[in-house]
Parts: sequence; structure tokens; C-alpha cells
Amino acid sequence: MSFPTHRPRRLRQSPAVRRLVAQTRLHPAQLILPVFVREGATEPRPIGSMPGVVQHSLDSLEQAAREAARAGVGGIMVFGVPTSKDAVGSGATDPDGILNVALRRLADTVGDDLVVMADLCLDEFTDHGHCGVLDDRGRVDNDATLERYAAMGIAQAEAGAIVVGLSGMMDGQVGHVRQALDDAGRTDTILLAYAAKYASGYYGPFREAVASSLQGDRATYQQDPANFTESLRETRLDIEEGADMVMVKPALPYLDVLAAVAAESTVPVSAYQVSGEYAQIEAAAAQGWIDRERVALESLTSIHRAGAAQILTYYATEAAGWIS
Repeated sequence: MSFPTHRPRRLRQSPAVRRLVAQTRLHPAQLILPVFVREGATEPRPIGSMPGVVQHSLDSLEQAAREAARAGVGGIMVFGVPTSKDAVGSGATDPDGILNVALRRLADTVGDDLVVMADLCLDEFTDHGHCGVLDDRGRVDNDATLERYAAMGIAQAEAGAIVVGLSGMMDGQVGHVRQALDDAGRTDTILLAYAAKYASGYYGPFREAVASSLQGDRATYQQDPANFTESLRETRLDIEEGADMVMVKPALPYLDVLAAVAAESTVPVSAYQVSGEYAQIEAAAAQGWIDRERVALESLTSIHRAGAAQILTYYATEAAGWIS
């Protein structure tokens, strides 16, 4: 008996058929908008290496949050840009510091419609630009940094953050912050652990966005791009310590890591389409070499297809409009 020729192309013949059989579907609620808020700013300030992205004033931040909520975006991740810094990042725990003030404003403005998230790291607040406190030899002191993270987590929770994003890559950070939050009665605060955060060259535009003071790199505490298995080990440890969600960062260059983490994780997995990924798309689109919307969506779809349940992306509000 002969059989008719199998033609997979039948399922690609029209947009309607392709939509019907699509295996990966983006939804606005899966997207998280990273935003920068600058202390003392009275109007948004463009970021040269990230066209379309700005350092917000408090007022423009509220407006951007409202727009994201109306578009159906799931969350907003806030990064503070202070005007003064010191060795221990005092501004990170100051109730009147820019990040905590912004969190209170957002909690009041959109807290019922958008998950308000805070970046829990010291790099924006330290005069040396590292993610932690330095010892007398100029190295990041892991345990002293954990104490600062604990205080920072409490300050952010009190300011209104529903999720705190532990992005500093210190050993034991999840367990330490979880214990501090629980002891402070903040048992409902969600921990998003950056379990696989690589020492990547894709962060360059971000450092402009937060006016980073960093000299050198963070290779002694962020993961080596050449390595894979330690990402799984870090993820297991973070989940054991109480992480409610875990993160892979960057996203597109590390889809293999993302897929492996997603296959193993027992908690939701997020990925961050970082500043360099965004800047590449914007730069190529500005030259007319690629279709901006098509490539942005293709990139986000691939990240979701690899296993990310949530995606941090500077395209969040725009992309929500494209896919809704």
C-alpha cells in the first residue's frame, strides 16, 4: 500500500493556519519592563546607547508604569540612579533614597495592576561600582555584602516591592535575605534569584543607564561564559535556599542554559533580554538592515520557547501592543 506524500507545508499555508498550530505564544502578562529612575531628574533623560529608553523622573516613571499596566504588561523592575554614592551603598537602604521613593510611588500608583519589582544589588549605589562591600584588599566581601542585602531587601519590601530581584551573585544571598525578610514579618515578599548571571559583555549600555562607577569587571562573582554546569548547581542552591523564581541573564546568548534550567527548575524561570541585546536590534534596525518589530518579537519568542515563563525586556510595553 502506498501512502499520500506527507507535506508539512500544509500547516504553514496562511497566517490563520500558522496561528492555529503555533506551539509558542507570547502574552503581555509574561513581560516585565525594566526602568531606570534618576534622583533629582525633572524630565526623562535619553540613554544614548539604548534608543527609546530613558532615565526617568519620578513623574515620567509613573506615566510609563501606567502605560505598561494599560498594555497588560505583567511587571515593572525598578533600578535607581542616585546622585551620590559611597563605599557601602548607603542610598540603597535609605527610605528617602531614589529607589525606595520610586517603589512607594509605584506601589501607590499601579500596585494593584502591575507587579512592582526592585533590583536588589548595590552596584548602582557604590562609588566603586561593585555589587557588594569591598574588603581592605579591594575584593568583594561576600558575608559583609549579605548584611547589606538583607537590609536592602527589608527597605524595598517596606517601600512596596512585591518582588525583590537578587542580582548580586553573592553566595548564600537567597537564604540570607529570605531569613531577614521573614524575621521582619515580610513573609509574602517574593524572591527572584538571578541564579545564572554571566559576566557578559552585553551589559555595556546598562552601565551607561545606571551611571555605573565600575572600573574593571565582575568576573570573580558573576559566572564564566565558558561554563554551563555551575548554572544548574547555582539554580539548585537558590531554590533550596528559598527562591520563589530564578533568572538566567543574559537571555539570547544563553538559550542553552535557559533551556536546561527550565527543564530542571521547580519554580518559575525568568530571563533578561539585556541592554546589549536590545541595543543590537535597535542599531541594526536604525541602519535598515532588519525589521525592528519582527526581530524583536522573534527574539522574545525564542526566549519563551527555550523555557522562560517571564521575560524582562525593554520592549515590554511595545511588544504587548504587538502581540495583543
